[in-house]
Amino acid sequence: MVQEIDLSIKPEFVQNYKDGYPLISKKSILNWDKLKEEGTILNLLDDKGKFVLKAYHGVQNKGYGWALTTDKDTRINQDFFSTKIKSALEYRKDFDANKDTTAWRVFNGEGDGVGGLCIDYFDGYYMLTWYSLGIYEFKSEILEALKNNVAYKGIYQKKRFDSKGKYLDDEDDFVCGERAPQPLIIKESGSNFAIYLDDGAMVGVFLDQREVREAIRENYAKGKTVLNTFSYTGAFSVFAALGGSTKTTSVDLAKRSYSKTKEQFLVNNIDVLKQDIVVEDIFNYFKFAIKKKYLFDLVILDPPSFARSKKHTFSASKDYVNLLKEAIKVTSKGGTLVASTNSANFNMMTFSDFIAKAFKESNTRYKVKERFSLPKDFRVCKHFKEGDYLKVVFIEKIR
Repeated sequence: MVQEIDLSIKPEFVQNYKDGYPLISKKSILNWDKLKEEGTILNLLDDKGKFVLKAYHGVQNKGYGWALTTDKDTRINQDFFSTKIKSALEYRKDFDANKDTTAWRVFNGEGDGVGGLCIDYFDGYYMLTWYSLGIYEFKSEILEALKNNVAYKGIYQKKRFDSKGKYLDDEDDFVCGERAPQPLIIKESGSNFAIYLDDGAMVGVFLDQREVREAIRENYAKGKTVLNTFSYTGAFSVFAALGGSTKTTSVDLAKRSYSKTKEQFLVNNIDVLKQDIVVEDIFNYFKFAIKKKYLFDLVILDPPSFARSKKHTFSASKDYVNLLKEAIKVTSKGGTLVASTNSANFNMMTFSDFIAKAFKESNTRYKVKERFSLPKDFRVCKHFKEGDYLKVVFIEKIR
């Protein structure tokens, strides 16, 4: 049986929670020492003992729990999660009718009313991602709720938590149903991706960049030379090649990126020999490209929020300006830079300031062509701006 406990909110935080802010912070609670176990249901009260909201305790990044409901009589059980999942499916019903895309996010954490839980759909298979031990305590209820609301071939899971907030891969990711083929071929806007549902923390493609990839294919790639940095499995390169680029160069430090990128080209019938795949630290590659006087018509920057190599440490909040300055040097006049970040530590305005600073210090003029944020299936809670993490800007380097 799920344990419930009453906790008191500090007066200065009460209104934020009444207004819908969903993340429960340790500093917002007066008597946190009463709490022992993650997964405990929290009845949060104001300084007069009046009920404000019901939440659960789960340690995730900067938070210690997530709001669930403002109805004190609601029980957090299978029926509760079933209602949330059903609503999430209804919100995304248009995706079911799109036969050109067979992978999308079904449930996006606090955007769909349960922070710490994400569910993705991959051509009949579902992937649950747990971001804290607290939400994982509700695994059986959530799993049954999902199974009762969808037809599925198989269900997988990723546990993205431990005492240090890192991914746990101590067990098989397969949960039930039938196992997916390896690779599983999914479609996105008519193109193919080879993914693996039981191969580490990530499956091989980031679904939140769907609209950006399509824009590259349809509007930016034709007849262009393309540099794809931090390329991972080469998804942007695939869409650039399918859009008619003359050549793509994919650069990533991970050794696996070579075989993974080659595989993505092959499942789309793209001639791998006409593309370059480079395993290298991007900052070393920039030095090489500048020395060789290489210029690219389209340069894609999609770094992780934080990355470390033997010689370099990259933090988006501290180092993005310098990354842009290096990219500007290898971008043709009249070319386009795609600046992207998934860092939740700053908003689009700050990111735009980074771009302005980089071009100013490079003594180069620019024009913003278009901006992208999260697609519809990555539903965002309007009271939690940090959840709208994706920021992508297409920038023309003016002649």
